[in-house]
Amino acid sequence: MAESVSITPPEPKPSPSAMRRALRRAADGVALDVTESAVLLHARGEDLDQLLAAASRVRDAHLADQGRSGVVSYSSSVFIPLTRLCRDRCHYCTFVTVPGKLHSMYLERDEVLEIARAGAAAGCKEALFTLGDRPEDRWPQAREWLDARGYDSTVDYVRSCAIAVLEETGLLPHLNPGVLSWEELHRLRPVAASMGMMLETTAERLWSEKGGPHYGSPDKEPAVRLRVLDDAGRVGVPFTTGILVGIGENRTERAESLHAIRTRARQYRNIQEIIVQNFRAKPDTAMRQAPDADIEDLAATVAVGRLLMPPGVSVQAPPNLVGDEHALLLRAGIDDWGGVSPVTPDHVNPERPWPAVESLAEWTREAGYDLRERLAVYPKYVAASEKWLDVRLHPHVHGLATPDGMADQDAPIVGRQWQEPDGGLETVGRADLNSSIDTDGRTSDRRGDFDSVYGDWDILKTQVSGSSAPERLDADVRAGLALAADYPGALLEPIHTDAAMALLTADGEALETMARLADELRADVVGDDITYVVNRNINFSNVCYVGCRFCAFAQRERDADAFRLSVDEVAARAVEASQAGATEVCMQGGIDPKLPVSYYADIVRAIKAAVPDMHVHAFSPMEIVSAASKAGVAVEEWLTELRDAGLGSIPGTAAEILDDDVRWVLTKGKLPAQTWIDVVSTAHRLGVPSSSTMMYGHVDHPEHWLGHLRVLARIADDTRGFTEFVGLPFVHHNAPIYLAGVARPGPTMRDNRAIHAFARLALNGRIDNVQCSWVKLGDEGTAQVLRGGANDIGGTLMEETISRMAGSEHGSSRTTAELDHLAALAGRPSRQRTTTYAHQRLAVMS
Repeated sequence: MAESVSITPPEPKPSPSAMRRALRRAADGVALDVTESAVLLHARGEDLDQLLAAASRVRDAHLADQGRSGVVSYSSSVFIPLTRLCRDRCHYCTFVTVPGKLHSMYLERDEVLEIARAGAAAGCKEALFTLGDRPEDRWPQAREWLDARGYDSTVDYVRSCAIAVLEETGLLPHLNPGVLSWEELHRLRPVAASMGMMLETTAERLWSEKGGPHYGSPDKEPAVRLRVLDDAGRVGVPFTTGILVGIGENRTERAESLHAIRTRARQYRNIQEIIVQNFRAKPDTAMRQAPDADIEDLAATVAVGRLLMPPGVSVQAPPNLVGDEHALLLRAGIDDWGGVSPVTPDHVNPERPWPAVESLAEWTREAGYDLRERLAVYPKYVAASEKWLDVRLHPHVHGLATPDGMADQDAPIVGRQWQEPDGGLETVGRADLNSSIDTDGRTSDRRGDFDSVYGDWDILKTQVSGSSAPERLDADVRAGLALAADYPGALLEPIHTDAAMALLTADGEALETMARLADELRADVVGDDITYVVNRNINFSNVCYVGCRFCAFAQRERDADAFRLSVDEVAARAVEASQAGATEVCMQGGIDPKLPVSYYADIVRAIKAAVPDMHVHAFSPMEIVSAASKAGVAVEEWLTELRDAGLGSIPGTAAEILDDDVRWVLTKGKLPAQTWIDVVSTAHRLGVPSSSTMMYGHVDHPEHWLGHLRVLARIADDTRGFTEFVGLPFVHHNAPIYLAGVARPGPTMRDNRAIHAFARLALNGRIDNVQCSWVKLGDEGTAQVLRGGANDIGGTLMEETISRMAGSEHGSSRTTAELDHLAALAGRPSRQRTTTYAHQRLAVMS
């Protein structure tokens, strides 16, 4: 060997009593912890027999739960090795090679299609794309190959080839491109029936220590791979993952890896299967002399994996790596054999050919089960395809599926166009919700899939950090107030953190003094006028499966309160708004999978055609990045099209709290903080201004408010593109995260006053306007905040559905007279403004 590799450190055997206890708990169906799981991995002899029996019972319960009792599945696939180059250096891998040993850095698109066509002719239905991680980052030859063909990255080329396979052969792509970002997962999701990435192990020492099997491989850092599993869950990709057995991990580390997968399977519900794969030593690798994984060790691991995974997650082991021990694996609890190809070899293990399907059927039958072919995506995701699969994949998947979601042996395997459904989008559902929400209310306080769409609430509760307000020292309060009086923008500097926190948590006299200083600064910056815009909110769809846990607006398509508006309906509402004196329409909607990629620009063009002078303030950063990913273009390109169509500005919503630790509690699938920053900054650079927002009073704490405002300040310093800061108090009444007992019931009035006053001070010189929400605060609360630094009360809205669905009790529309009266409550004059805060001619709404 060129260098030594880490070997499994010695472990003491568990005591007989520990084994008996763990086996009893497994037999009783009790949830196992890591220690008990590690104990069971030692099972041998009669203990192993008991473990396998328990796992078999759980496997059978899983099959019954999935509606396929007595069925073990497999996928008929072709293996497409798109590139054998990789930036990693795994010490056991023979798949990866170097440019000098290849005739081409990647398979050409025609070569990909040749393999896929051969698979279709042989009855295969899955195209398994396997490749190394980001080879262009290591190999100039890979970069040159991509550049010569017009691709920015390997991910872009994967996307192109997947579309070609869908359209020209009919096979369903299962993509294994390695480590992907949240944005890249969004980009590939529309072209893949499923995706995958082996976790392999959570044992960091195998990556960080010289000689370890993953040393020198940046993509094998366990934290990085766990982040991919999280992001795949957040994006909603049917996903395959798994572990390697025998690469140097000990049994506790192996148990920890399985538990890490279980946590994500419960939280996101997107893990469709786990692979438990045994290490087999290969020539010409650094680990060529390492022993193969013991077959009983593999069986015990399969069994523990089955015991740990929730129903709906299949367990498989590669049938070509276990010699003649297929019966043992079936006893251990597998319910799937994985992908098996009659056309292509296993390019990762070329020395071990796939078994024939007839052999799989015989082994399965001998164990008392029937063998059935499945698709690359498992049946439960086929059944719920409106949630899990891009609408452009529906004809491809359903064209190959039986009514129960398995593979249809008689289905023609033919290419189908990868495109939006024909015909225009019609208005459907409860389209009058914008008005009837105030008269009839919502049909139910929660959507129909409340118990599943948001993930596992019990796991979520463990992720909410406890925090108490920091002790406010008199010296910190004095220092904060001194800065507020003389250098308010300095409050966001790290050196003044204690002073800033003292003000954010201020109460009593300190709060009154801060509010007075903020109001004096407001008068200096923008004068005494309280401003508002005459506008109409148009929510064009509330169908959404992202799983934002604070959102009571989103519905499943089949829920009673769901709706979607046609382009003509949106334009008609804009015309109505103009006739009522509006100068702005504000448009946002759910991430509706049935909205065509052209819809967003189409509604902007339709409004500008009908009302040329109407300012279109539309599309949150989440909508923008989702639509751009669906269209397969960069955010800058997408925003440029919208701007050229007539988009005037974007709302800086979807920010919530710009701290991912908070965001991943608030929402299962919304964009990460950095992506929000990137989208907003890109818009500003293109000349499209935005508002900025912060939603507070849920699972956040004052230190999160400070961090959020610092992020906004950095963007403002860079782009000067924010028109205002809007504080958004969390409305809790119908919010799922509150109904589940995770979030607190919104902020206090002290919080409202402190946040708006502090924002006025800390953002001085960066964002001139501070807006408060009458919808969320009510009249008296709005008046108090206006006396403490705020200068704007938003707009007339004409219709407001999002807060009202959450349980806001302050109405959904105000006339100009009512807003003038609201300003008078604060003791100041009012005037109308434009979206970008210019003076506006008067428009009177009755």
